[in-house]
Amino acid sequence: MLSLAVATLWHHRRHPAPAGKETRTMPWFPQSALNDGVRKREVFGWAMYDFANSGYTTVVLTAVFNAYFVAVVAGNAQWATLAWTASLAASCLIVMLTMPTLGAWADLRAAKKRLLAFTTAGCVATTLALALAGRGDVGWAVVAVILSNCFYAYGESLIASFLPELARADALGRVSGWGWSFGYFGGMLALGLSLAYVLWAQGQGQPATEFVPVTLVITAVVYGLAALATFALLKERAVAQAAPTGAVGMAASLRQLAQTLRHARRYRDFSWLLACTASYQAGIAVVIALAAVYAEQVLGFQQTDTMALVFGVNIASAVGAFGFGYLQDRAGHKRALALTLLGWIVMTALAVAATSAPLFWVAAVIAGLCMGASQSAGRALAGVFAPPARLAEFYGLWTFAVRLAALIGPVTYGLVSWASGGNHRLAFGATALFFLAGLALLRPVDVARGRAAALAA
Repeated sequence: MLSLAVATLWHHRRHPAPAGKETRTMPWFPQSALNDGVRKREVFGWAMYDFANSGYTTVVLTAVFNAYFVAVVAGNAQWATLAWTASLAASCLIVMLTMPTLGAWADLRAAKKRLLAFTTAGCVATTLALALAGRGDVGWAVVAVILSNCFYAYGESLIASFLPELARADALGRVSGWGWSFGYFGGMLALGLSLAYVLWAQGQGQPATEFVPVTLVITAVVYGLAALATFALLKERAVAQAAPTGAVGMAASLRQLAQTLRHARRYRDFSWLLACTASYQAGIAVVIALAAVYAEQVLGFQQTDTMALVFGVNIASAVGAFGFGYLQDRAGHKRALALTLLGWIVMTALAVAATSAPLFWVAAVIAGLCMGASQSAGRALAGVFAPPARLAEFYGLWTFAVRLAALIGPVTYGLVSWASGGNHRLAFGATALFFLAGLALLRPVDVARGRAAALAA
């Protein structure tokens, strides 16, 4: 799939289509959706980063390593699930405390792409480090998970900050959806290669301690190779800015961020969006980090069953991100996001009610549709509210909300599970409260007012 995409890109570079032909042959990918001076191959390069990093969340956080950590590394100890969620929480706390400042620094120095290269290398290296974690290596696994998840979050925030530079304001939803949906195919590639290897290894009688590390190597290699297209094609359009008076280096970034926070009332719609994001993303974080654990502990899924389930969820997520991107631009950002939150509530009820695989599969498909749609919609709406000269900073604040959610959601699940003596149904059912709160916090958001505030800045 990756080689076909690169070959297609090379053909169009050597043999560009006549004016208007691309729009007729690919009406779903029109040049009119892009800002002046932005070419389609640059959007392809940007979307390739979503393709690259999706394997990390799919294999490490959702389908393979999370369950491996609980069952093998921690030996199914009573505290194993809490140790996993606490590790994710620690990484989220680090990102929350650092990403807004790093974003302000990237804006001031026009260094989003340079910083993205550093964080990408960091995530690839620490994912490879996870492959060294075996039975009982809890300390090593915890450190590698914390570092890899930090680098992943930094990269996710930085790549998102390029979106408003590429897409026109009335096309942010669909362009975000193009990238997010394409990203799920990257997750499926990494998971598919991993699943093929796991099935072969199990046929050879190998234990999980031998084949799981190989899946992590596969994930790291896919991440690193696919990201090369991003750095080859994506441009740094930001212009270095004058630092606040009397400040240099990171001090200038901190002063810029402090100035934004002092004027938070000007960006009240962005602030409501951050509160809404922190709430509903907490529920999504539970699904990403603990769906595999839930399926194995409650419904008796085997590892191959879980990987197949996640593969199906990724397909549904790609459809959801792509289709809802167009709905978002037509029906409005707020209405589209609200619809996905209602879908999440339905999904939670079905997952809790499931006593066999078929109903849980239905819940999983709904989760996939809503996951792609809600995450892509949130990224686009953050772009609507971000001032053009401070994209990395505002996406850093958006990442603060997303990482806060990733801290609150899984830890809440872990605490409810621990306090109830391992009742995963109760813990999963409590997740619906996050989506209900997200709906309530979305109500005060006024998209037009928030966009006007961003342009006035």
